[in-house]
Amino acid sequence: MKKGIISSLLVISALAVFGQEHESSEVPKIYRETPTIVNDLVHTKLDARFDYDKSWLYGKAWITLKPHFYTTDSLVLDAKGMEIKNVSLSNDGKLSPLKYSYDGYLLNIRLNKPYKGGETYTVYIDYTAKPNELKVKGSAAITDAKGLYFINPKGEEKNKPTQIWTQGETEATSVWCPTIDKPGQKTTQEILMTVPAKYVTLSNGKLASQKKNNDGTRTDHWKMEMPHSPYLFFMGVGDYAVVKDSYKGKEVSYYVEKEFEPVARRIFGNTPEMMAFFGKITGVEYPWVKYSQIVGRDYVSGAMENTTATLHQESAQQDARELVDENRWEDVIAHELFHHWFGDYVTAESWSNLTLNESFADYSETLWNEYKYGKDAGDATSYSAMQGYLSNPDNAQKHLARFYYNDKEDMFDAVSYQKGGRILHMLRNIVGDSAFFKALNNYLTTNKFKAAEAHQLRLAFEEVTGRDLNWFFNQWYFGAGHPKLNIEYKYDDSKGVVNVFVQQTQEGDAFRLPIAVDVYESGKKNRYKVELNSKADTFSFPFKKHPDLVNVDAEKILLCEKIDNKSLEQYVYQYKNAGNYLDRREAIEFCAKKQDDAAAQALLLQALKDPYEGLRTFTLGKLDMKKSTVKTAAEKAIEDLAKADPKSTVRAKAIDLLGSYANATYADIFKTGIRDSSYAVAGASLESLAEVNNEAAVEAVKQLSAQPAKGQLLGAITSVAAKNGLEEAFPTIAATFGSMPLTQTKFEMLQPLAMLISKMKSPEKVKQGIDLITDFRESIPTAYRAQTDGYINNMVLQGIQNAKQKENTPASLELVEYIKVKRTTPEKKAF
Repeated sequence: MKKGIISSLLVISALAVFGQEHESSEVPKIYRETPTIVNDLVHTKLDARFDYDKSWLYGKAWITLKPHFYTTDSLVLDAKGMEIKNVSLSNDGKLSPLKYSYDGYLLNIRLNKPYKGGETYTVYIDYTAKPNELKVKGSAAITDAKGLYFINPKGEEKNKPTQIWTQGETEATSVWCPTIDKPGQKTTQEILMTVPAKYVTLSNGKLASQKKNNDGTRTDHWKMEMPHSPYLFFMGVGDYAVVKDSYKGKEVSYYVEKEFEPVARRIFGNTPEMMAFFGKITGVEYPWVKYSQIVGRDYVSGAMENTTATLHQESAQQDARELVDENRWEDVIAHELFHHWFGDYVTAESWSNLTLNESFADYSETLWNEYKYGKDAGDATSYSAMQGYLSNPDNAQKHLARFYYNDKEDMFDAVSYQKGGRILHMLRNIVGDSAFFKALNNYLTTNKFKAAEAHQLRLAFEEVTGRDLNWFFNQWYFGAGHPKLNIEYKYDDSKGVVNVFVQQTQEGDAFRLPIAVDVYESGKKNRYKVELNSKADTFSFPFKKHPDLVNVDAEKILLCEKIDNKSLEQYVYQYKNAGNYLDRREAIEFCAKKQDDAAAQALLLQALKDPYEGLRTFTLGKLDMKKSTVKTAAEKAIEDLAKADPKSTVRAKAIDLLGSYANATYADIFKTGIRDSSYAVAGASLESLAEVNNEAAVEAVKQLSAQPAKGQLLGAITSVAAKNGLEEAFPTIAATFGSMPLTQTKFEMLQPLAMLISKMKSPEKVKQGIDLITDFRESIPTAYRAQTDGYINNMVLQGIQNAKQKENTPASLELVEYIKVKRTTPEKKAF
């Protein structure tokens, strides 16, 4: 699962105003042991029919099981919020009623006799699933846990399709299918879905048959012949376009809303290449019979790796102009696909070991970017993930493999994901690429179709490398925190020695950290392998001529915070000679703090031509345009980037900065940019044009309002319309805002949208705008509402209310009362 329906940046934006509420750092005292296995799932057959009016599922399940080892005469199934109609033993088609008790969550069944270990039996259950009537909670990663979702089932929402999809992780499959809802269980499966004939369906495995019924429905029969865990069960139904691809004779398909059929391959088309790449590095070819990806409206997380049938939230669907800038969903596509090795093929045996699923999926994003777009792109992905972990101090209190937590949902955090991915990155560096990927193959082949824990990963690496790696796993998997380093240098030219002092300043014990140190002397690099293992370590390195640079952690692989006490001259040398993405980024960051210095300024100008577009954009964002010397020195370089950089996102950022010159001679660049195929370039150009020729910008908005606009362009249109009170632009802005998924872009539009609403005179349009903002507020998951409600109610809506209060007309005062009512947050219903 790629966690989060909502960008963490959205939350950060709100927190900048209202402050973050941290979870208690106190470690829970309940030990979360791996669930005891009494019965093993063997096969699950489900016949599902859907009631769209009631949002119910009428189900008939045949569940084949066997005692795990000990003889048993009972069975306990997870079955949440169901109406149970019949529980029987099924034997050769004959049903024999069984005694049972049911408390709304657990179905306790008395079997007809004691069954010995390995002896199979089949239980039949006739039931109705009522997911909307179940009271359960989700998490920050999975914001809801009702398992089965009917989206616009009656077709009452004009601009939303009717869909059904399921979300099983963590233990929500048991809302719609009785099962033993634990990740360590494995079962083959078949699902029959009866749906209106106009819809297509998707489930795990292959479509075995389709049968048209006399009542206008169709029954699709899906078969999954290899075992997987119940949380990976999936059903999807809707009016989709199905775009088909292939990989080595296996079907690869993309289920998208019909509007996005022309660009489906531009969104998902790298999937076959990803399958080949992941198969090559793991030594295990994609192990399943097919691979489909489907997009669901109102999805409660980012994406989910249901075996052979990944579900993505609607943010995956991007139009052609959005894809000019980047496919923002590509990392998620890689993440969910890699789960089909790590998570689906070999599954974490308990939620305590979740990182065995999620750290690998997280790290796949680095691996894919490194392979497809180069080492800089891979390193940038890895660095961004590390910052995601470091951004929350509470993360340092949590073990990677965690047996103490308040709720299983708490495991879906930046420790299981991003920290875990960076630990794999360090392990790869320590053992070397060849051993790392061979060990992954060993882990996968040894544990295929089984459940595993962190120690089995360690044993796989030890078997391949011949090395005892307990120290590494104890430190990183069964310990908490990360090193905080302070690095000092002392050069003794008379003795030809440089002493490097590394102090670990974090609380607790020292980390054992094998690293490389590069010493640059007269243009030559000498590499030394050393190991930090104390709270204070000293290393001495010889030289003949005073070194130009000593680069600690030269490969930039450590998960750490650090203070590296280098001079400006050393950072400049590092940028020009060390070469890694982080070497260059660190130098840019240091020079950005010294922009009054000519050498630092020169380095920043050089970095504007960095070969990696991410660092060009980063440097543009670091230029202090309030300093006249910087502004003057950088102008020509910024203009060149604005005109001709091959990357649209770099051009957009340069145009943003060019607008700050308020120089009318650049108006032609901005007017040309407004017509660019990139939303980012067009948006930046419109905002910059407004700085030098507001009348031209207003005219452009009037023309652009009749065309589709998203991303930065939509934000720019809204800003210019708000500044000038262009009420005629509101219908297009409102329609687009209302249809946008929950993203950072939508959050950032709140302020300009509110400014526009404040200036509008039409009471109907003002009310429509207020409704749009409050609908957005209500769509934010409960886990974030305490952080965002205050911002939306007390700043965004309050601002509109104040503006209407000042107008002091009967119509405006009526709107004030309307806003007051809307600012009162209704009680959020739990599922």
